[in-house]
Amino acid sequence: MTILDDKIAAFFRPEILKLNAYHVPSAEEMVKLDAMENPYHWPPEMVEAWLDRLRNIRPNRYPDPQPEHLKHALKIHAKVPENMEILLGNGSDEIIQILLMALAGKPEATVMTPQPTFVMYQQLAVSLGLKCIGVPLQKDFSLDREAMLSALDQYRPQIVFLAYPNNPSGNLFDEKVILEIIDKSPGLVILDEAYAPFAQASFMERLSQFDNLLVMRTLSKLGLAGLRLGFLAGRRAWLEQLDKLRLPYNINVLTQITAEFALANAAVFEQQTAQIRSDRTKMYQQLQNLPQVEVFPSAANFILFRVPDADTVFHKLKQQGILIKNLHPSGGLLTNCLRVTIGTPGENEVFLTALKTALTP
Repeated sequence: MTILDDKIAAFFRPEILKLNAYHVPSAEEMVKLDAMENPYHWPPEMVEAWLDRLRNIRPNRYPDPQPEHLKHALKIHAKVPENMEILLGNGSDEIIQILLMALAGKPEATVMTPQPTFVMYQQLAVSLGLKCIGVPLQKDFSLDREAMLSALDQYRPQIVFLAYPNNPSGNLFDEKVILEIIDKSPGLVILDEAYAPFAQASFMERLSQFDNLLVMRTLSKLGLAGLRLGFLAGRRAWLEQLDKLRLPYNINVLTQITAEFALANAAVFEQQTAQIRSDRTKMYQQLQNLPQVEVFPSAANFILFRVPDADTVFHKLKQQGILIKNLHPSGGLLTNCLRVTIGTPGENEVFLTALKTALTP
């Protein structure tokens, strides 16, 4: 241990020192199927119209702190009930952080999630000194109703995060179980609908039924990952308090203008997401035909599958220029699991060919 090591150890809380940073591997010169991105660019005429719009931007000025035109477009796009409001975030990650910051400093504050699920719920909770309870999913990645309800009674969590569909498993949890969790939760339930464009299922219309339900969305999976724009929908009373924790000017001017323009061209994204859903079905069927592969149903733009030796298959795919996500290091239900994003038809075909090679002894 050096003097600097001692200073660092004294500066950071022990739980921070134990955390691993969220790692994003380089995908240079790779077929990139690891990050659940929409693989399609915009039509040339749409790009030109977008560039025309950007010429009017004044980057020397701060962005609109409350972009009402963008909010209105998002509410229409996501079919947010008229009596509900939205809060904008720099990606849904910032919204998760804002929600958890509201609890920081409360000794009894507890957050609850199924496990496995989106890692940032736990990562951000731990970084803010909050207790995070993970309730294991069943072997098919469905919610364990009895375990979830028991944990609600035991821990009385202030926030429950439910990804719908779940990441990394891709499945939609049982709607009846979710409704029961919302009804019995003493605090907020956050339905994270990041993959809504591919699931065609949502709790957005149920916001008026419960005073403890908020729905979170992002434009990243739709095809605007580079913008970093997410939002939280729900009752004004909740969002007014959470807005106090939002940093001023958190949505930059390029994101505001581009997102509003993109939503005005929603038909392009509807066509792209329909193509991805169709290709997901084809990919699922082709994976099912591989005898060494156990594939799990997905309502997202990715598919989770299990192989006999995930590490070996992952590295063999990388050697062939294919980058997917290796979830095996997480252990538990994800042992020997890999996750592949649905790409273009050509990318999907290249992946499947490479996978067959990687599975060959």
